[in-house]
Amino acid sequence: MAKRVSTKVGGKTDKFTFGLWTLGNIGRDPFGGPVRAALSPAHIARMIGEAGAYGVNFHDNDLLPIDASPKKKRAIIAEFKKALSDYNLVVPMATTNLFSEAVFRDGAFTSSDARVRAYALQKTMQAMDLGAQFGAKIYVFWGGREGAETDAAKDPIDGIRHFREAINFLCQYSIENNYGYRFALEAKPNEPRGHIYLATTGNCLGFIETLDYPEMVGVNPEVAHESMAGLNFVHHVAQALEAGKLFHIDLNDQESGRYDQDYRFGAANIKQAFFLVKLLTDHGYDGPLHFDAHAYRSEDYQGVMDFARGCIATYRILKEKVARWNRDGEIRDILAASHIEDENLAKLCGEFSPASAKTLKAMKFDRHALAAKGLQYERLDQLTLEILLGKR
Repeated sequence: MAKRVSTKVGGKTDKFTFGLWTLGNIGRDPFGGPVRAALSPAHIARMIGEAGAYGVNFHDNDLLPIDASPKKKRAIIAEFKKALSDYNLVVPMATTNLFSEAVFRDGAFTSSDARVRAYALQKTMQAMDLGAQFGAKIYVFWGGREGAETDAAKDPIDGIRHFREAINFLCQYSIENNYGYRFALEAKPNEPRGHIYLATTGNCLGFIETLDYPEMVGVNPEVAHESMAGLNFVHHVAQALEAGKLFHIDLNDQESGRYDQDYRFGAANIKQAFFLVKLLTDHGYDGPLHFDAHAYRSEDYQGVMDFARGCIATYRILKEKVARWNRDGEIRDILAASHIEDENLAKLCGEFSPASAKTLKAMKFDRHALAAKGLQYERLDQLTLEILLGKR
């Protein structure tokens, strides 16, 4: 395999990343076994480099099998480090698998068994050590088993409290070891649990403010997770951005109301993908762009490479479409006509005072005149589609 191609676009480097579990996905699903052979972490890293990515992310047991001997672990790490070096790849993010093993069948940090909670902390500390060894600075927590099928099983108040205790503990562990991690919580409404705690990005943002170290903790929203609940993913990312809490993002695609599909970025809802890229571009997000997606089960590993290159290509195409949309004269005119600003009103409404309240209450507004003019949003949406379809 050749060295990775440049990912520089417009003078900047796009930080495209894939997880070992993405290109290394063997195509198993609940109704069928694997369709692709398992690959070594180093082999997957070389594929990621060949696809033109910036970095590789991993769960602890994506890299090191849970029961591997110390000798085997050292050999895997050495081979993996060589692959990273060969393709100039970095490891921006690491995480812990707290969902595959049977011991976590009723949760990890939120298990009703104190021994399981302690083991989850132990496993996570060891995984943080591993991530730090590769220079990772973002640590993601997806609570795939943190939830319930029946609320008869546990009190959700206890579940939230136990989750808080775990994150507080691990923040202190990072501080104690000078790891410099920023933690990112990943929301999902359901699957594999019937109901998962911290189901949306908004839930996570509210939870963060109750932590001992809220400045260390942000979010890692995923397209599929909010979309499978029928929510507008772009709006959830916007809330995280506005709060300064978008530490990481998982890009894939999803049809609303379905199981977690993890499609190639842009494969299902190209307009949502466009507005997501626009949001990230317009507001200067410069963190990793992580494709947490899987190739179709129909594919061999050549198809997996097509999938990986397709994720990157779609993002780049949409980024160019964003630039075209932003400079389109008719679009700019429509926006200028509908976005009315007033300096005096901005001062009056921007900060409360008894005088401003009194002045505002005394003002006369002609609601009929304000409602009389159409906003041209139909035309604006059509122009967006024409840009996406290459007709403008």
